[in-house]
Amino acid sequence: MNTEGKVTYKYIVYIQFEESKKAYTFGSNVKYYTNDIVVVETVRGQELGKVCVPTVDFDASKVKGDIKPVLRKATPEDIKCKEENVERAKEAMKICHECVANLKLDMHLISSEYTLDRTKVIFTYVSDDRVDFRQLLKDLAQHLHCRIELRQVGPRNKAKIVGGIGNCGMECCCSRFMSDFDTVSINMAKNQLLALNIQKLSGQCGKLMCCLRFENEEYTRMRKDLPKINSTVTYKDKKYRISSMNVLQKQAKLENKEEVLFVDFKELWPDKELNND
Repeated sequence: MNTEGKVTYKYIVYIQFEESKKAYTFGSNVKYYTNDIVVVETVRGQELGKVCVPTVDFDASKVKGDIKPVLRKATPEDIKCKEENVERAKEAMKICHECVANLKLDMHLISSEYTLDRTKVIFTYVSDDRVDFRQLLKDLAQHLHCRIELRQVGPRNKAKIVGGIGNCGMECCCSRFMSDFDTVSINMAKNQLLALNIQKLSGQCGKLMCCLRFENEEYTRMRKDLPKINSTVTYKDKKYRISSMNVLQKQAKLENKEEVLFVDFKELWPDKELNND
């Protein structure tokens, strides 16, 4: 259907790609179902994706601008082509590594990927500086005989693509379930009363760990009615300084010139309703 030059569809289809946990919006006049493998038109070319939620009726309020179409349900030939492209991408990566080394370019290659129709190969790389890759593009085009796209990403996106194990022993959040990155600040670590050891607070990407943001709101809630660190309290008729607190264990560390005590919040503030219960 075409209204005033704008293509509209009967249905909205939410698609995920292998390299991303984010759901992207596509249009279709055919109904698809969760886990269907489909061929879609993207800004990069034709790609395979998976339907991640049931198809819904088209609603213009849920769509920002024009959306690309779902072309068809993937055929066995499409699946085979995708598998072959994975092997082709490995060979393309080797060629690109050689070209980068020959040109002595300051860039670290992360991944390579062909579009389904093999009209383009996308290389992802990290570099601290701006890279003049005009000659690299010419060399790659001569070897690979298709369009070349070089996509620079930052350290956090590199960790997301490469994957790995975090300090907690689990797969990195960015590669496991995150679709976007939010700002993480050192103030979040302070709010959670963590020792400000940047090395221990940093993830595989070298940036502050994303989980600091996940837990920050809950720590803010739990600390809302608690006194500040270094404030003075009276306990058993003695004055103490609150040198630290463990919000999860609900315990405060009290110090004065004579002694150091660890006291439960309920014992320290028996008449106070605290948000960390």
